[in-house]
Amino acid sequence: MYQITVSEEIKNACPIFKGAAVYAEVTNTAFCEGLWEEINAFTRELTSTTQPEDIKLQPAIAATREAYKRCGKDPSRYRPSAEALRRRLMRGIALYQIDTLVDLINLVSLRTGYSIGGFDADKIQGTDLKLGVGRAEEPFEGIGRGVLNIEGLPVYRDAVGGIGTPTSDNERTKMDLGTQHILAIVNGYSGQEGLQEAVEMIQELLKKYASSNGGEIIYFE
Repeated sequence: MYQITVSEEIKNACPIFKGAAVYAEVTNTAFCEGLWEEINAFTRELTSTTQPEDIKLQPAIAATREAYKRCGKDPSRYRPSAEALRRRLMRGIALYQIDTLVDLINLVSLRTGYSIGGFDADKIQGTDLKLGVGRAEEPFEGIGRGVLNIEGLPVYRDAVGGIGTPTSDNERTKMDLGTQHILAIVNGYSGQEGLQEAVEMIQELLKKYASSNGGEIIYFE
């Protein structure tokens, strides 16, 4: 099982930070109609009830943006993924369809405002992960983004290096159709409230759409 720890840098920047992760055995598929019915329903709800200027005020998004500022990153240049996803939908651009596991994590992120790291657990090096702050010129290849400047971004590192930030995860540990074990990490920069609901939502969706028993939850701080 994974041991996830939080560095003093993060604790100083965000004293109320709490984290939770789901580790589960899964079966991935290219597309899941039932999941996309849920995604489309959320899209209709969001676009009919939310104004673009309200997005950054959502509690989990606002807290993540504040953590960026305290770590030294401009959240308007490097947006947390949950904020970027909501802004995409508000601009009338459909959510990109990748595969069931990625789409599922995106849905939970959209619903909750948490920026969630979704990793192929079998690609993670070692079982110890530590949440720290990115350093100048630290190598990191964002999924579909090329080299990402993670200086000042919160970043999870395994034995080799960075695997995920709230803006983008790393190509090295990304999920694909061959993924058999998922590690999904929910970043609670807003504290404990809402964290349990988010990981339980991940578990329920994994049961419904990824032939999983939901796996187990890891809490850390």
